[in-house]
Amino acid sequence: MEVIVSAIMGEFANRTISFLIQKYSKRVTTTTEEERLDNLQRLLLRVRIIIEDAEERHVTNQAMLHQLNILRKEMYRGYYTLDTFRFRAHDVKKEKDHEVSYSFVLSKFNHAKRVCFCSDSDERVKELEKVVVSLETIIGDANEFIKLSSTYPRLSRQPYSMYLLLDKCMFGRQMEMECVINFLLQEEITYGADHLGVLPIIGPGKVGKSTLVEHACIDERVRSHFSQIVFFSKDGLTDGNIVTLKDCGTTKHQTHDALGGSERRLVVVELDGEIDQGLWERFYSASKSCFAYGSKIIITSRSDKIASFGTTQPLKLQFLTHEAFWYLFRVRAFGSSDPAENPKLASLAMDMASEVSGCFTSVNMFNGPLRSNTTTRFWSFVLATIRGFKQKNLSIYSSTNPLDPWAVVAPLYIPRANKNLDTVAILNNYQRNCNETHNYSGLITASSPSAASQIMVQDIMFGTATPPGKFEVLAWRSHIPPYYSCVFDCEIKRPPTCMVSRKKKTKKIGI
Repeated sequence: MEVIVSAIMGEFANRTISFLIQKYSKRVTTTTEEERLDNLQRLLLRVRIIIEDAEERHVTNQAMLHQLNILRKEMYRGYYTLDTFRFRAHDVKKEKDHEVSYSFVLSKFNHAKRVCFCSDSDERVKELEKVVVSLETIIGDANEFIKLSSTYPRLSRQPYSMYLLLDKCMFGRQMEMECVINFLLQEEITYGADHLGVLPIIGPGKVGKSTLVEHACIDERVRSHFSQIVFFSKDGLTDGNIVTLKDCGTTKHQTHDALGGSERRLVVVELDGEIDQGLWERFYSASKSCFAYGSKIIITSRSDKIASFGTTQPLKLQFLTHEAFWYLFRVRAFGSSDPAENPKLASLAMDMASEVSGCFTSVNMFNGPLRSNTTTRFWSFVLATIRGFKQKNLSIYSSTNPLDPWAVVAPLYIPRANKNLDTVAILNNYQRNCNETHNYSGLITASSPSAASQIMVQDIMFGTATPPGKFEVLAWRSHIPPYYSCVFDCEIKRPPTCMVSRKKKTKKIGI
């Protein structure tokens, strides 16, 4: 009997100890995750200080710029992970809210949710630990970088707030910018006197090729190096213009020395796609004979085929990573406020960033309204509008372009907040050059056709404007060079049911 009682008591003691150990382990795991999130936030503050100090300086060393780029990527990854862990707890509650007139099922497969990695707590902690360790390592390796960057002179301009900085300057292209400038300022020592350097810049539409080139062209180092900067479009590259090459193109910069014809010139050729090989060879040959030694050519296009025109390796631009895009969207949407002060808005913002799939057009369209109206109802409404736009158009164009409706050439359809309103179709979208709508300071000119009041795309989506017939809609206006305005050509369409019945009626009458 004593043996049985002893065995029972021993088993009870073992189970009690096992239960207490498991309970304590869970408590430690939860505490560890919170501590690591706090540690991650402190590490992000440190790495951001290092990055911002370096960005305030005129760093030209390519190796240091490469290390700075790595620091940025780790910072973007860290903020993406931190925000996901802290703000995704609001997803379940958010899905139960019905604060707008229409709603859409939340995607189970977007990038922001995939960063949660796994529902298992151990896996979450392991992944969080990877990010923390990576940041600790890169900060520890940055000591020499900090010392070297402090030797470079500071830049003259620095806005007070980060969102003002991102509103007024190019984001995520600092390394590419220095690559372009280094090419432009490099002396052609190893080549003959008739050599003319060509840098191809390749990338998809709306990735920022023109913005990158424009920023390089307004850099004081480039302006002091070249006496004239001339832009050509594909339409300007004709045999007739090649004959009188010096007098053609759009002059963006010119000094008095350029009038003599013996100074260096920078020629920028902007293409949408391909160009005839023979035409390019004639243009290049004419440029070598017309322009002085040390002149340079930059050619931009969506086509990889222009890589063969270069005298150096082409520069290829890609869209931002999901982590970098979230950082941009986060700062532009919240402005100077901290997303942690309103986790529900932050969760909505992460969904928006995931839905627009790295599209700069969408960021520029919505960041202003989001900053001016920080209610949960409005942000939920904007998210529903974005999802409505994607679903409405992907259902039409899914076979041709399943990812980005903005890239579709055929008409796009804008969802309306009031479903009783007629459908608005975007027939065409294009960028209007700064010379048409802006002076060089980026201000609207009084004589510009866009100086008059113009309908914004938000007015159409949110139902505050319904103009008749065909009309222009301003999607957004850039605050940075080259100061493009993105414009939509729109038309009022009948609702789909009315269109179908009308077609049937027309067919019947025809018979």
